[in-house]
Amino acid sequence: MSDSEIRTMQIIGSARMGGAENFFLRLHKALNESGVPSLAVTRKGSELTDLVQGSGITARMGNVFDPFSRWSLSRAIKLHRPDIVQTWMGRATRLVHLKPKLRPAHVARLGGFYDPAQYRHAHALVGNTRGICDFLIRQGVPADKVHFIGNFVQPTPQVAPELVQQWREKLGLGADDRVIFALGRLHPNKGFDTLIAAFSQLPPTAGVPHLVIAGDGPLAEQLDKQISQSPVAARIHRVGWQQQTDALFALADLFVCPSRHEPLGNVILEAWGHGLPVLSTMSDGALELITPDENGVLTPIDEPEAMAAAIASLLNLPCTQLVAFGRAGAAELLRHHSQDAVVAQYAALYRQLMTTWV
Repeated sequence: MSDSEIRTMQIIGSARMGGAENFFLRLHKALNESGVPSLAVTRKGSELTDLVQGSGITARMGNVFDPFSRWSLSRAIKLHRPDIVQTWMGRATRLVHLKPKLRPAHVARLGGFYDPAQYRHAHALVGNTRGICDFLIRQGVPADKVHFIGNFVQPTPQVAPELVQQWREKLGLGADDRVIFALGRLHPNKGFDTLIAAFSQLPPTAGVPHLVIAGDGPLAEQLDKQISQSPVAARIHRVGWQQQTDALFALADLFVCPSRHEPLGNVILEAWGHGLPVLSTMSDGALELITPDENGVLTPIDEPEAMAAAIASLLNLPCTQLVAFGRAGAAELLRHHSQDAVVAQYAALYRQLMTTWV
């Protein structure tokens, strides 16, 4: 069976954008570009709906007890008759129940250490880290149902210098100022409070450092209060959610991922894609991605003093050494997290399932 003969339906129940949602869009687009037809199904009213570029539909996706949501998805599956239905995260997965050994096959994709009880009914489970796959097997999911396929990031586009300059002017940066960049949902798991605390006690560095945080979420007000109380508040810039972040990556000298809990760390891959050196806390995902002092630097979770010292140490490195960290990360990305490699792995899994399905 050729890849073009495998029709897929990708279902996600998120209302708002985040790391998993961005990867959903990337994979959906990449499958179509590679000749594996993909139809995106998003939740009515979701921020994703306008971003699937005409290759998607909407469906009702309430809670698992809502019979109309199950009916809505079942109707969409019967109408479009995909060979593979891939559900993303808990909501969509709980709402889809398909018969075994009959098409379509049900693939559930996990990006975290979630209770496997809500995923066991799927015919195949994809974990985007080896740690997640090992966790599922330890929890009793048969090993032959569990598949490791990582994430990829889009090839980095050339960023117009004037866009970078616009950000420098907007943030009031001097010619020799240094930029530490962080990106993500403003949620307790992401540890932005630790990063702000670390930056507030940063030892002397070469150049004047500025911290730029992009993202939005439930902790926005709390973090704004913390920033206002920092002795270096004038050099901490929270710029909100940004759909296009390439210019901010291009602006930065260093990327920091301060998460308390991060199963993978898409933002680390994105930073590597832009050739940036990365400092991260020792979350599960970072421990799997980063080889310390080779393609990145790791610090303990929730230790702002250690993070501050590590940031200062990196910024005080000769430029060639700092650039070398970024290049090593970019090389790791190309070896293990390229678009072609990941799409090929999904296509191979889909073909494998099709050989055992009627």
